Order: sequence, then C-alpha cells, then structure tokens
Amino acid sequence: MPFNLPNVLTWMRILAIPLFVGIFYFPPTWLAQSDQNLIATIIFTVAAITDWLDGYLARVLHQTSAFGAFLDPVADKLMVAAALIVLVYLSRLDALIAFIIIGREITISALREWMAQIGKGKNMAVSFLGKLKTTSQMAAIPLLLYHEKVGEHFNPQEVGTWLIYLAAVLTLWSMAYYLKAAIPQALKHG
Repeated sequence: MPFNLPNVLTWMRILAIPLFVGIFYFPPTWLAQSDQNLIATIIFTVAAITDWLDGYLARVLHQTSAFGAFLDPVADKLMVAAALIVLVYLSRLDALIAFIIIGREITISALREWMAQIGKGKNMAVSFLGKLKTTSQMAAIPLLLYHEKVGEHFNPQEVGTWLIYLAAVLTLWSMAYYLKAAIPQALKHG
C-alpha cells in the first residue's frame, strides 16, 4: 500500500465518516440541530473537495497507484452512502432515492469488477452521464444536510431535493448506459 499524500487524503475521508454520522447522534444539549447540520455540511463538503484534490495531487505529483485507484472510489461511495442514509434518517430524503443511488453504485462497481476480469474494463470507463450524476448529487447532499433557510428566499432543502431527484434520474440513465455496454459481454461470456 503506497503511503503518499493523495492516499492519506483518501484515508482521511474514510476516517471522517464516523464523525460525520456521529454528529447527528449528539444530544441537543451538546450540539443544537442547526450546528449539527452546519458541521455535517462542512465535513461532507471538505470530503468532496479532498476527493477532487487527491486525484489532482496524484496526477501532478506522479503518485498514482493501483491501490489509490481502488481506494478513492471506495471512499467516495462510502461517504455518499453514509450521507444518503443520514438524510433518510433525518426525513430529508425519500428512501427510494437513496436506494436508487446506492443500488446503482453497488451494481456498477460489481459490473466494473467483472468487466475488468474478462478484459473489457475499458468498456466501463466513466461516462459524461456518470460525471453529471456525481456533480448533481455532490451539490444536492450539502444542501440537504444544511437544511436551514438562507435569507428570505433561498431554501437549500428545496433546491437540494430537486438536485437529488435529478441525480436519481441521471443515476438510472447512466446505469442503463453501463448495462448496455456490459450486456453483449455477458451474453458472450455467460
């Protein structure tokens, strides 16, 4: 396991997950709901930034590694899944939307693994739809976590809800895209 700055940032994202989830279990006498929302939003946003930063640093510092390429998406999926489960727990997100997004991530990860094993991993490269889905969900989650109105006119819950529904639609669309690439291989190697 290479020990370098990009991998340390990825590990920090994984280690932040218990703190991120735990914030919402603090009693109100320790931390008010609005403070829990703010701290969780900051933790998630910093994690999202370090997701971009660790990939950038790995390329710029020439510290890419097979382990880093494995760990980075695992960290992302764990953080997003934790956030979605917390949002369902807080009644800020419908469980069906969380299931669609988490289910797609598990399905596509397994599909990528299988495609790599049969030597067709390049067929499962990240698509533009996948990037658009990720952008939409990474914008939605902090808004849903923050939850409180900003000023008189901006309602993060409302905007976040629209964005997470868009992410769910893009999730299904991108999953169809990946399945379309994989089905001929499944029929051939079935």
